[in-house]
Amino acid sequence: MRGLPILAVPAANAAIWDFQPAVTPIARDISELHVWLMIVILSVAAIVFGALFYAILRHRRSLGHEARPFHENTTVEIAWTLIPAIILAVMAWPAARVVLAQKDNRGAELTIKVTGMQWQWQYDYLDHGFGFKSRLATERAQIENYSPGTPPRKSSTYLLEVNEPLVVPVNTKVRILTTSQDVIHSWGVPAFAVKQDAIPGYIRDTWFRAEQTGTYRGQCVELCGRDHAFMPVVVKVVSKDEFRSWASARQARQQAEAGNPDRNWTREELLARGERVYAENCATCHQPHGEGLGPFPALHGSKIVNGPIEAHLAIVLKGRNAMPAWTSLSEVDIAAVISFERNALGNSRGDLLQPAVVKAARQQEGK
Repeated sequence: MRGLPILAVPAANAAIWDFQPAVTPIARDISELHVWLMIVILSVAAIVFGALFYAILRHRRSLGHEARPFHENTTVEIAWTLIPAIILAVMAWPAARVVLAQKDNRGAELTIKVTGMQWQWQYDYLDHGFGFKSRLATERAQIENYSPGTPPRKSSTYLLEVNEPLVVPVNTKVRILTTSQDVIHSWGVPAFAVKQDAIPGYIRDTWFRAEQTGTYRGQCVELCGRDHAFMPVVVKVVSKDEFRSWASARQARQQAEAGNPDRNWTREELLARGERVYAENCATCHQPHGEGLGPFPALHGSKIVNGPIEAHLAIVLKGRNAMPAWTSLSEVDIAAVISFERNALGNSRGDLLQPAVVKAARQQEGK
């Protein structure tokens, strides 16, 4: 434990017995509280068990002692009531102070909405008007060990690497709003001492203020289905100037990627974009080639995919059974992925869906 040698364990090896190094005030307070409470608890245990074993050994029958019957002792009863109460009060005060600080989200300088979904995170920067999905970047060849020849070497960040991390400025109070699109998830970063459940239909909140730049990693810490172990959290803490530059560039990139839903898109454009959208958002459940898995139906030969395009669009927009409504996708992305599903994955309908139709359907649904 921090600052407390345990059986003379060298400092270089002590970290394996401790929390991750704290990089936020709350994490540091929790670490110090942990050490303080352990000292109090172990001290009480040593005194109580020491007195117990002393009494057992000192007054055992083999030494000729006989138990003396007695009734109540008011002094002893008052003592063993007041002393534990005082000890609990001494322990409760610093614990309450830390808990209250954890819940004090006032004065946030940056607010980010975190939406959990099977099995990735959606990050929306509410103050900047952009967002993106963050998903596992570790290759399946590493996970399944099916690469031909020599198995791929697994990095030190195996299963803790993402395609795009959450980026925040250093020494800035960041408020995190969590919710979920499907089942209960939990967003956690140990170095920040942050763990907040993401519950469908509810908004929960927490906050942190990272005091050191660097990359910090966590995971979804609520069992959420088949790929729960493949849902990492990566936060990159940068300088304030670097964050401003990144936010401006990311906002411009999102505007460019969104595309114009009002123009007529070609077949090649829709299918190329749809293949990318499918790989990023649909392949985990429906599988890379549309063969489906368990409760997730196959798209190859599907009655929905090969049926009326209006019904196909309605399911993507509104969701159905375990599939959520894809509100986070743009009109162009929805049109592209539907067009791709109907003309790939073993299907050959030949029809296309234009983004303008998706835009009109969303407007009609919003009335």
